[in-house]
Amino acid sequence: MGKMIEMPLWALILLVAFAAVTFASHFLFPSVRWFFRRRMERAVARLNERLERPIEPFKLARRHDMIQRLIYDPEVSRAIADHAKAEGIPENVAFEQAKRYAREIVPGFSATAYFGVAIRAAKWLSRSLYRVRLAHFDEEALARVDRKATVVFVMNHRSNMDYVLVTWLAAERSALSYAVGEWARVWPLSRLIKAMGAYFIRRKSRNDLYRRVLARYVRMATDGGVAQAVFPEGGLSLDGGLAPPRLGILKYIVEGRAEDARDVVFVPVALNYDRVFEDRILVAAGQTGERRFRARISVVGRFIVKQLWLWLRRRYHRHGYAAVSFGAPVSLAGFEATHPGAPVEVLGDLLMQRIGQEVPVLPVPLVARALEEEGAPMTREGLEARLAAMVGQLPQTVLHLPREDIAYAVEVGLRNLTRRKIVTEAGGKVAMVPEERPVLAYYARSIAHHFCNRSKDGA
Repeated sequence: MGKMIEMPLWALILLVAFAAVTFASHFLFPSVRWFFRRRMERAVARLNERLERPIEPFKLARRHDMIQRLIYDPEVSRAIADHAKAEGIPENVAFEQAKRYAREIVPGFSATAYFGVAIRAAKWLSRSLYRVRLAHFDEEALARVDRKATVVFVMNHRSNMDYVLVTWLAAERSALSYAVGEWARVWPLSRLIKAMGAYFIRRKSRNDLYRRVLARYVRMATDGGVAQAVFPEGGLSLDGGLAPPRLGILKYIVEGRAEDARDVVFVPVALNYDRVFEDRILVAAGQTGERRFRARISVVGRFIVKQLWLWLRRRYHRHGYAAVSFGAPVSLAGFEATHPGAPVEVLGDLLMQRIGQEVPVLPVPLVARALEEEGAPMTREGLEARLAAMVGQLPQTVLHLPREDIAYAVEVGLRNLTRRKIVTEAGGKVAMVPEERPVLAYYARSIAHHFCNRSKDGA
C-alpha cells in the first residue's frame, strides 16, 4: 500500500480533473442547485402575494421533470405505439421522436427572467415606440372570475409587438404562457422565450405524433391552471382585418377535458396600432398569397439605426398610438351549459366576435378609412367632417379620440401617414399616394368590421 507509483504529469492532471468533476456533480452542484431553488421559491412566494392570479406549481416545475412527465404520460405512450405501428418502426425509435418533440415544446419558466427582465423591457420598449392606451378594461368582470379557473387570453394578431404589449399590461395579474411559431426558434432568442414560459409550435406540421404530444402538453398546462395567451387567427393578419379562427390550440384546450377539470375562462383581448412596423411585409405577403415574410436583417438594422439617429438629433417622435382592450370573460363551463353539444367551431366564432367588438379605433385607421372611402383628395375640413360622422356611428367603448378632439385626431393621423409618404398634403388637399393604397387599406380594414356590424344592426 505504501509503494510509490510513477505516472506522467498529464495523467495526474486528468485524474485530478475527473475527481473534481465527480465531487462537484455529486456533492457541490446539488447543494448549489438546492440553494438557488430555495431562494427562487421564496421570491415566487413574495411575488404571488401581489399577483391577482398566483403562478401555479405546474409552471414552476423543473423543465426536465416536465419533459419526463409528458413523454411517460399514458396518452403520449399510446400515441407512440400508434405511430410506431403506422410507420413500421420500433417503439423505442418512436419514443425518441416523441422525446425530441417534448424537449422542443416544454418551456423552462424563470420568474426572474419574466418579472425581473422581460416586464421592464416590455414596458420601456412599448412606451418608447408608442403612446400606449388601455382602451377598455372591465375590472369588475375580471375580478369575478373564479380564482381556481384557468384564464386564457384570446387575442387578434396585428404585430409581433402584441406579445410585448400584453405581457406588460397583464403583468399585475399573472405570468402568461404564449404559443410561439418557428420564427422564435433562433438562438439565443429561443432560450429567452423559453425562460419566459412560452412554448414552441410547428404551425404547419402534419405529423400525428407531434400533434398528439403538443395537444397533451396544452391540456396538462390548462389542467394545471397555467394562464395562457392564444392567437385564434393562427398568425399575423395579412390585410389588417380579423381572420376566421384556426382552431388547433382551442381544440387542444377544450377537447378531452375531464369532467372534474377546472373551468377555463377566455378573456377577449383586442389590439390596434397607428403603425404596425411589419405592415408593408404583411401586405406584400397578402398580395402574393404566401405567408413567407421576407424581412432581411439589414432592413431591421437600418430601421433601428435610423430611429437612434433621430433620437440623438432630438427629432425622434413616437409612432402614434397603440391601444389594448380587454373584453368580458367567457366561461367554458357557461358556454357548454348554454350550447350543449356545440362543436369548438361555435366557440371559436363567438370568441372572434367578442374580440372584434373590442378592437380599438385609433386616429390612423380612422383617417385611412375616410380617405379610402372618398377615393379623391379632401380638404382638412372635409376630412374632419367625415371623421365626425364616422365617430358618431361607433361604439364609445372602443374609441380612443386623443384629447376628445376631432381636429387633433386628424392631425395625429395625417402626421403619421404623411411622415411615411402614404398620403400627401399640398394645395390645401389631402390625397393618398396611389402606390401606397394597399397599405392605407390595411389600416382602414382594421376597423371596417365596426361599420359593417353597425350597418347590419341598423338594417
